[in-house]
Amino acid sequence: MVLLHGWPGDRTDYRDLVPLLAPVSDVVVPDLRGFGGSDKHAADPAAQYSADAQARSVLGLIEELGLDRPVLAGYDIGSRIAQALARLRPDLVRALVLSPPLPGIGSRILSAPAQQEFWYQPFHQLGLAERLLDSRPHAVREYLRHFWTHWSGPGFQVTEERLDHLVSCYAEPGAFTASIGWYRAGAGAVTRSVAEQAPPAHDRITAPTTVLWPEFDPLFPRAWSDRLDEFFADVRLRHLDGVGHFTPVEAPHEFASAVTATLVA
Repeated sequence: MVLLHGWPGDRTDYRDLVPLLAPVSDVVVPDLRGFGGSDKHAADPAAQYSADAQARSVLGLIEELGLDRPVLAGYDIGSRIAQALARLRPDLVRALVLSPPLPGIGSRILSAPAQQEFWYQPFHQLGLAERLLDSRPHAVREYLRHFWTHWSGPGFQVTEERLDHLVSCYAEPGAFTASIGWYRAGAGAVTRSVAEQAPPAHDRITAPTTVLWPEFDPLFPRAWSDRLDEFFADVRLRHLDGVGHFTPVEAPHEFASAVTATLVA
């Protein structure tokens, strides 16, 4: 299994999930390029941090480790990267377990309520973002605290220990700027959703796909899950009640159950 983290997180998004999966499968949890312990000094950020570039990096890891058709699981940007890899090399993917973002949102992302949530994506395009935040631990901490508080469900509270770890990663010189390279490469949800079109039936993602859609994700309301079968040839939708955006962190047992189920499907 290959588990792909989100923004603003790193491979430790899955620290509670790995012990649940390790008894049934090998588990690989990388830092995506531009995050955690990865290289953060890309000469051409667009070429290295886009969804397709990230997918090629994960593909290289799969091939280097000799993994045999792993299950790919991801949320947030990890979901986008897993989808890109499943389109790029469907022969290498056993199954997908995904949480939003998912395709099918379309122009609904331009609605006024949605844009009140997605303000951070155009902000990340500005040089002002790095001038205000890069290499500034206190500012980074409060910025990350906002997302981990606002995007999570009502029963979840991010710990100071968790924030300590994320700040240690995101506040290193150049680290915050590298993390938003994803958005500057045009891979953010707004750009992708507005441009998307449902593919012909023969071009849908063929890997069996389980979608875990949370109840309290302010970015991706459940009403946006209505077009999944236009993009996936074999998709099952499960609702995660009481959970916010950070599905593997907030609901590790449910996430683990969905992943292990793909091994016996």
